[in-house]
Order: sequence, then structure tokens, then C-alpha cells
Amino acid sequence: MFGKKKEKRWYDPDVKRPMIKASICNGEQVAGFKNLQTGAFEEIMLIRNETDLESFKKEYGISGEITKIY
Repeated sequence: MFGKKKEKRWYDPDVKRPMIKASICNGEQVAGFKNLQTGAFEEIMLIRNETDLESFKKEYGISGEITKIY
């Protein structure tokens, strides 16, 4: 009735690093995690504005700046 409380998700910082993958052509940005062992990027959510970025950081408990890759 009053809505569910969102569970905070987690990631293993020893295995994955939060990053934003940005397109040089159209400026599209996707937040996700890069696997430090394999180099694979796991897309989590599209970032359209600062609110989306803050939502991603809050959901995964990330503080500070996030590295951008192109």
C-alpha cells in the first residue's frame, strides 16, 4: 500500500569497479561495473541526468567520483 522499501544492492569492490561508459559520438552514458579480472563491462542503467547518476550511486552505496571510459 505504501510502496516497498528498495533494498540496497551491493558489488564486490575487489572484483568490480563502478564506471560510466560514455559514447564519443552521441554523448550517451551508461553506468555499470567493469570486471577487473576480465575487463568486461556490465551495463546497469542509462544515465540521462545528474539525478540518474545519484540514484545509481545511492542504490549501490558508492561515494565519490566515478571514472568515465570512452
